[in-house]
Amino acid sequence: MVQRIKLFDYRKLSETYDEHWPQDYKTVSEHPSAMAGTRDYDHLFKLLIIGDSGVGKSSLLLRFADNTFSENYITTIGVDFKIRTMDINGQRVKLQIWDTAGQERFRTITSTYYRGTHGVVVVYDVTNGESFGNVKRWLQEIENNCDSVQKVLVGNKCEETDRRVVLESDARNYAQSMNIAFFETSAKEDKNVEPMFTCITSLVLTAKLANPSSASKDQHRSGGVSLKDTSGSNNQKKNDF
Repeated sequence: MVQRIKLFDYRKLSETYDEHWPQDYKTVSEHPSAMAGTRDYDHLFKLLIIGDSGVGKSSLLLRFADNTFSENYITTIGVDFKIRTMDINGQRVKLQIWDTAGQERFRTITSTYYRGTHGVVVVYDVTNGESFGNVKRWLQEIENNCDSVQKVLVGNKCEETDRRVVLESDARNYAQSMNIAFFETSAKEDKNVEPMFTCITSLVLTAKLANPSSASKDQHRSGGVSLKDTSGSNNQKKNDF
């Protein structure tokens, strides 16, 4: 089950999960608690999944983290995240992957969620032309909120061949023009989900190893989030698959 965090609980829970995500530090050796014991990872990276409502962000997260899929995912208006550890080129990398489902209804993601982010997965639905058209806006939002992050463009629901409206060639050409990686995925059929997350993790790791000093730009603790849930409801049922 995805860990659910309501916005008004974030300040308290941010302390609870600090052990899993010490945002001030990016490697074991940099974290003071490393003196007390050996951690089971070499790097901690934060990934953010963004995109229009219903494109399958939650389903991609569940498929990657738990290898599960549900056509009736129930989301909390707030933030969901999963933690998974991977081995990339001999480096043990722990990922904290944030799913912004429920926030995109406001047509923007608050800058708080971008804080400390190393990589962003921008998702659209191949059966929804509007979601692809909005990719440009999501990419601009990344530029507005992040100094330097790695990005990957993802066309989800590629199993829906009869309903497809966004050509793979068009999306790939656009991604190339923006100089970002591109994948078509199917969370439902487990197609390209693992390779996509491996790619974005590798990009983040490569960037850090090439320029370790750049990590210091993101060494700001998120602290508490003082945000109101303006939806009027904490939970809603939606088809984000």
